[in-house]
This record gives sequence, C-alpha cells and structure tokens, in this order.
Amino acid sequence: MNTRRLVLFVAMVLLLLVPMAAQARGAAEEPTEEGLEIVTWWTAGGEAEALAALIDIYRERYPDVEVMNSTVAGGGGSQARGVLASRMVGGRPPDTFQVHGGAGIIGTWVVDDFMAPVTHILEDNDWLDVFPEDVIDIISYEGEIYSIPVNIHRSNVMWYNTAVFEDNNLAPPQTLDDFFSVAQELQQLGITPLALAGTDGWEPTHLLESVLLAELGAEAYRGLWDGRTAWDGTQTREALATFIAMLDYINPDQSAITNIDAAEYVAEGEAAMTVMGDWVHGFYLAIGLTPGEDYGWAPTPGTGGNFIMLTDTFGLPIDAPNPGNVERWLTLVASREGQDTFNPIKGSISARTDADRDKYDVYLLSAMDDFARDSIVPSVAHGAAAEVGWMSRINDAVTFLVEDKDIDAAAAELQSLADQYAR
Repeated sequence: MNTRRLVLFVAMVLLLLVPMAAQARGAAEEPTEEGLEIVTWWTAGGEAEALAALIDIYRERYPDVEVMNSTVAGGGGSQARGVLASRMVGGRPPDTFQVHGGAGIIGTWVVDDFMAPVTHILEDNDWLDVFPEDVIDIISYEGEIYSIPVNIHRSNVMWYNTAVFEDNNLAPPQTLDDFFSVAQELQQLGITPLALAGTDGWEPTHLLESVLLAELGAEAYRGLWDGRTAWDGTQTREALATFIAMLDYINPDQSAITNIDAAEYVAEGEAAMTVMGDWVHGFYLAIGLTPGEDYGWAPTPGTGGNFIMLTDTFGLPIDAPNPGNVERWLTLVASREGQDTFNPIKGSISARTDADRDKYDVYLLSAMDDFARDSIVPSVAHGAAAEVGWMSRINDAVTFLVEDKDIDAAAAELQSLADQYAR
C-alpha cells in the first residue's frame, strides 16, 4: 500500500510540474537549446543560395544556435526521402526537414504520428489569414496544421530558348497540336525539341502530369487521386499515348541526366524546350541569364489556365532534439521577411498573399498572377497529390512506360495502384 501511495504521489507531482515546465518554455524569449539541424535536398544553383539566405537571418537573430545545414543531393528529394525515412523510423529525426505539402507530409508522416502540430505558429502571429485556404488545406489534418509552407512552385511550366525560336521564326507552342508541329520542325533543323531528364526517377512523371492535365482537364485530373477518374479509362489512355508520342522528340541521354542538366541543354541551345518546375528559373538566375531575354516560359502546352502546385514546407518531428529552435525556424519561414528573402532567389513565389511584389521579377510576378486566377491542381511528381509510397510506384510505372511504350501494361499498373491508394 505504501508503494502504491508513493507512485500516486509522484504522478501528482509530475502532473503539476509538466504545465509549469510548458509555461516556462513558452515564456522563454531566447533559445536555450544548442543546435538546429535542417535536412533538405537544396543543392543546385539558386535553391542552395536561397536556403543560405534564410539561414543567415536565423543566425543573426540567434547567434548562439549552431545551425547544421544537412543537405542530401538528388533532384526532387529522391535521395533525401530515403535518408529521412531511415532516421525517422529509427528514432533519430532531424530537428526539421523539407517536405512537400499535401500527401508528402500528411499521408507519409502525420497519419502515423511522427509530427507535432504547429498551428500555433500561425495563430500566435495572426498569420492564418495571409495563407490561401487551398494551401492551409494541404498542410492540415483533423483540424491541425502540421507544416509551414515556405513557397509555392509551379510544375506545369515550359521553359524555352528564346534565340532558338526567334532565329527559326517559330512560336512557342500553346496546345499539344502546336507542340508536335513545332517539335517536328525543330527536329528537322537538327535541334532537340524537348529536353527530358530521368536519372532521379521522377522527371518523366513530372512531364506526364502536365500531359494528363492537358488531356483530362482540371476536374478529371483531380479525380485520378480520389478514384473518380479511371487510370485505365479511354481519356487517360489517350494521355499516355500522347506522352509516348512526345518521347520521339527528346534527347537520347534522357535516363542519364538530371532536371538541371536538361535545363542547361535549353540554356545552351542544344534543346529548344523543357518542362520542369520553376526552380529552373532560380537556376537560370544563378548562372546569369536574364528572364524574357535569354529564356522564356509558358504553361506546358494544353494546360493554360491551370496551375499544378507544389509547396516546400518544414515541420516539427515529435522527437526533434531541439523543438524550441525548430519553432523559431518555423516562425521565420512563415514570416513575410523570410518568404520575401527566400523565394526571389529560389525561383518560387511566396505562400503568403501579402508578399512585397517589388522584390519579385517578371517571371515570378506572372506566376503570382496565374496562381491567383488559375485552377489549382496538385502535383503527383512532387508529393502533393499522392503519398510517398504511391508516388514512388507511379514513378516506377512511368519509367517502364518510357522504356517499353506499353500503354496496356502501364494503364493496368496505374489503375491497380489507384485501387490500393486512392481515397
């Protein structure tokens, strides 16, 4: 009996101490933890500099915190996600990490209780109203927000070499029919019409999602992710056929190059176009090119009026070693200063609606305007539409499609995956 009373007494003391400790943590104005480890895959030109600029602000505010920038090379995060999964499941999470909003964060980490809610970051700073409702929705689960978006990227962008088009008296294609007409002319001139990468596994899926949107339209495209649209239906099979036809106009080393290599082919005039997210804009700025002069852009043919969205976010793992420092990082990430520092360098737009437009260039202003008026749909290649497991298996199916051109096999596999994952 004495032992039981002792246990109850200790439990009551702990119940009293825990709220007191929480109050003390909340009242602290300066970090009491030593470090902050940030895991990202931002290593290419533009994105690495953007992250460094954000870290510089953090270091100025909290000079006693040792910031560890743990980047993992690999376009689109294919390598970083593997490293992260090993650490998270193994109970060794970083303090915070880059993760795509939508299924990338919710379906992968939140539903299995790896992440702590961070709703209070936006509530305490009165920032809930400055993030669009569509953005809040994809970072929320059961009424709580689980990550903070640092940007908005657009997937369905066709980047093109302006000199190649002007010198050959060609207009950038607006429709899929335009694309095939222009591509044929370019090929006859000895110019690779479309630069496509493949070394990281997701790049063909990135192109395919634009083709699916062009052929299906926004509503049917959304239906691919909740089961309303059949992957083996007539329209989707037509989109797969269009995708295969586009492969007749790509570079022969597709499987051996990265998306940045493909963008460089366009910059150098070895290829006329590439379809890639607007981190390409950040890369072009980093190598000294001038938007509107050295390169141009347009919605991927057939997708005008639609915006395939992805967002990079940061969250707070439940077992993060330095949660107080993470909350300070997330507050910076969510702030207007943080977003307006990061995004003009990264080649993305602010996730906030009150961005200082004077800090953004001609491309980014056009992206802001399109985001405000276009139909918004989620990217599958970048984790907004499908959780990591589904996304990875879609990438595998598309890789096989690129290799064997077997529409029947691809449609059957993609439908089987949707039957398993869509909800």
